Formats: sequence, structure tokens, C-alpha cells
Amino acid sequence: MTLELRGIARQVGADHHIHPTDLVLERGTMNVLLGPTLSGKTTLMRLMAGLDAPTAGRLFWDGQDVTGQRVQDRRVAMVYQQFINYPSMSVYDNIASPLRLQRVARSEVDRRVRETAALMRLTPMLDRRPLELSGGQQQRTALARALVKGAGLVLLDEPLANLDYKLREELRAEIPRIFERSGAIFVYATTEPEEALLLGGNTATLWQGRITQFGPTAQVYRAPVDAVTARVFSDPPMNFATVRVAGGQAALDGGRWPVGPLADGDYQAGFRPAHLRLDPSPGAIALTARVDGTEITGAETFLHLTRDSDRWIGLVGGVHRPAGGAALTVWLDPAHVYLFGPDGRMARPAPYAQAA
Repeated sequence: MTLELRGIARQVGADHHIHPTDLVLERGTMNVLLGPTLSGKTTLMRLMAGLDAPTAGRLFWDGQDVTGQRVQDRRVAMVYQQFINYPSMSVYDNIASPLRLQRVARSEVDRRVRETAALMRLTPMLDRRPLELSGGQQQRTALARALVKGAGLVLLDEPLANLDYKLREELRAEIPRIFERSGAIFVYATTEPEEALLLGGNTATLWQGRITQFGPTAQVYRAPVDAVTARVFSDPPMNFATVRVAGGQAALDGGRWPVGPLADGDYQAGFRPAHLRLDPSPGAIALTARVDGTEITGAETFLHLTRDSDRWIGLVGGVHRPAGGAALTVWLDPAHVYLFGPDGRMARPAPYAQAA
């Protein structure tokens, strides 16, 4: 069972919501669409579901062209961030509603509802109404209604965005378990790189209506193919600085490190906020920047820094309050530095990523 997009595109007037896209999703896989707001995640999911028609390209399900097929005739289920339940119905009836619309036999409806409720840990709540449930239980009810259909494709559009932190953590842990048992193709849209890493599976990074990279989540994170993907898959965003490469060595702020057989010239060095340190370590290079501000989250501090025209963010452990406007020395281990060429493509992965 596969879902294949061949040159799928969506254009509204002069606006390209989705540029021509090729993508193959396999049965039993978790696939994350990761990108900022308005990058095209929801539009791509609606094209997969058949809710929107592509302006170019074809959609295939198990080799069969379903591009013009009505959404009602597809084995698709979709859950949005604004979870929707029928308030006048019990949890049982909410879950059963799509099966009853399909005129499934009563005994089969009961079996599938109870089986799905057990999977979603909703059995004790079957007689309650949605407004008697917590936010997490309401979202699990919406998920159960999607899963009970036995859909081959389950689309989850930022389903946890409106829940509080504790409920998000609870459901993030449950969704991979649910996915493993269902055997469906799961597509999960999120703006949060951390969520993509927690869910695992595969990740497609989106930027301005284009998929910039698709592959196993850890691989996309460690080895982004270009600077755009690196920005998308980093929260806070990846830091960048121009470095000069000559004779197989890169130079930044007086620090030098070997980079192998790269052509001489200017490159963009990329490094994640967590890889800036306040204390030196063996081989680390010293960088001087101006402190623009700090954000203390408890166990960590975000440092907002400016170096020449570059704006950086450092994420360091502990509570730190350097004076605003003061010069600050931070340390960077070259093992965590990516190099991108003038075209933005990856020229050299960070050594730590190559060793992982």
C-alpha cells in the first residue's frame, strides 16, 4: 500500500501554494511534514486527501490513479488542530458515527468502536459527552473517530497545537504507539522540529510550498541538504556566519580548523544554538559577539547575540545574565559546524553528524 504524488502542484491565481512535488509514502510509516506557518503543509495534506484538486500532477494509491476520485470514496481520515466532536453525542456515538454512515452492521460497529476506544484508552469514557472530557480526551476521541474507519491514510494537521504542554507530551508519546498498531500511512504536520524528532519515522521539510528534503527524520536533522532545510529543522533557527576556506582550512574570527578538500572561497558556516558554549573546550574556537538580550527559561538561558551583521541565538545551560550591550566571548566546537556553498547547498556536513 503506497501513496504516490507525481508532480503534484497547487496554484491559486498567480500564487504557487505547492510547487510540483514528487513523494512516495509507504504503508505502515509515520511521515512528518515540518515547516513554518504558510509553508504549504495543510495544502499538501488536502491534496493527499482529495479535498483540493491539484492544478498539475497526479495522485496514485497502490498504483491506481485517484486524482479525480471523490474524498468520500477514498480510505482517508483527517484530524485538525481544532479537534471536532459532536457535543450532543456520547463518546461511543462520536466514534461510531463514520461507521454508521457507511451502514456497517451493528455488531461490527460495536466491535470496532470498543477496540479503537481501548487503543486510545477511552473505554471508561464511552458513555460521557465530549464536554465532560479533558482536552486530551477530546482529542483522543477525534483521533479514535478517524482511526475506526480503518483508513489507509491518516492525516493529522497539527493535532496537538491547541493543547497544554502536559497533554501534548502525553499524546506525543501515544501517537507512535497508535501508529504502529494501525498499519496505516500516517502524515503528521507540525511547525516544531522537536516534535518531528520525538515522532521519528520520516520527515519532509517544507519551505514556501516546496519540499526541500525527505528521508528518515534523524538523517534529515543531522545531514540537511541545504541551508533552508537546516533553518527549518532547527528551533531556535540555525546560526550562520561567513567563513573563508583556503588550503583546506576554514577561518572564523581568527580561529582555524581543517575542512578537507574544499575549493577555496567563501562559505556559510551553520551551527545550532545549543552548540555555542560559555566555557572553552578542547579544539573550540572563540567568537566575540554583543549581547542584545537574554531569556531565562529555568534550567536554560537563550542568549540573543549580534556579531557584525549576523544575529545569533545561543542556548546554554543554567541561569546567565550578561549585561545588555556588553561584549561576550562564546565558544564553538568545529565538530558541530556545517558548511554551505554560495548556492546554499551542503558543502560539508558537521563532523559529528558524519560520525553518528
